Amino acid sequence: MSADARVRRVAGTAAATRVPWDLVGLVVLAIAVAFMPDLLKAFFGRASVSYLSIATNALSLSILALSWDILARTGQLSLAHAAFYGAGAYTTALLVKHASLPLWVGIPLGGVAAVIFALLLGAVTLRLRGIYFAIATLSAAEVLKAVVHHLPTPIAGGNAGLNVPALFRPEFIAGQMERWEVAFLRNEAYFYVYGVVLLATVLASILVQRSRFKHAFTAIRTNEEVAGVMGIRPARAKLLAFVLSAVFVGMLGAVEAHRVGSVLPEQSFSVATTVLALVTPIFGGLYTTLGPIVGALGLSSVQETLRRTFSDGYLIGYGVVLVLSILFMPRGVVGLMNGLMRRRAKPAAGAPERTGEEDRP
Repeated sequence: MSADARVRRVAGTAAATRVPWDLVGLVVLAIAVAFMPDLLKAFFGRASVSYLSIATNALSLSILALSWDILARTGQLSLAHAAFYGAGAYTTALLVKHASLPLWVGIPLGGVAAVIFALLLGAVTLRLRGIYFAIATLSAAEVLKAVVHHLPTPIAGGNAGLNVPALFRPEFIAGQMERWEVAFLRNEAYFYVYGVVLLATVLASILVQRSRFKHAFTAIRTNEEVAGVMGIRPARAKLLAFVLSAVFVGMLGAVEAHRVGSVLPEQSFSVATTVLALVTPIFGGLYTTLGPIVGALGLSSVQETLRRTFSDGYLIGYGVVLVLSILFMPRGVVGLMNGLMRRRAKPAAGAPERTGEEDRP
């Protein structure tokens, strides 16, 4: 057997036996979401209500961060996540109030509303680059907030906003359950809804990473002019990433509107939403599926601590995290761990490396 044939045979065998770790991770995440509430209840009892709420916030932050990272893979710095989130929140609130639609219909329609806004915004702004694109998307979020704020009060509620009915209303049964178990059942139900949205976001990210769009996004991020010469259509690819980034945030906004029980212009279109979407993947690791989730899990507890300690100025803590991450972990937690693993995988100092020459006939 020739050397070339042997190389092709080894490469084919390696490809056939390669473990699809991304799909394995998706299954592990699904199992963790399925069993997390029961485990928390078994270990923490009454305190599990608070822990389950923090876990739900971690899922929310994961959706926010991973959806932002999908667009960031094209090299675009988007500040429009607050607009997508608010569009989804107000869509479900307006539909429930004025159209009397079933509560669950508002969640996918919130994603549709965010996609429509992303298409309109992307068609105008995606030819911009760098800071110009960032300013344009931030301005669009502020404009949308102003529009909702100045709509007639009977329609959008004005400053007072709109009340949104809860998706779940567990009943207290005297003698069969305790009061805290009612809150636990409510949090558990919302936890599963957030889990489903997160799994859909992770699946979309994996499909992008496994498709030709991964290379197209990387080429655009590296050099858009060269990517265009290579046959890639940068505007179309960036618009696709913009839409994928928007749909899950819109659904998240709709779910959280039901969970919180109301929508307000300042709350639904808060710049804090965009800040969280930006900081979390930078901390966890950009351009990956795992990085934003790791960042969300690490920062969710920090977020809760900062919010309880500094009710108004907790975003300053995120600014500090962002600066420290850029200075000391430019590739995020996942990049840092990958670097450490590669160092450990290198041959020991002084040991001869195999070049393959000794295997040739």
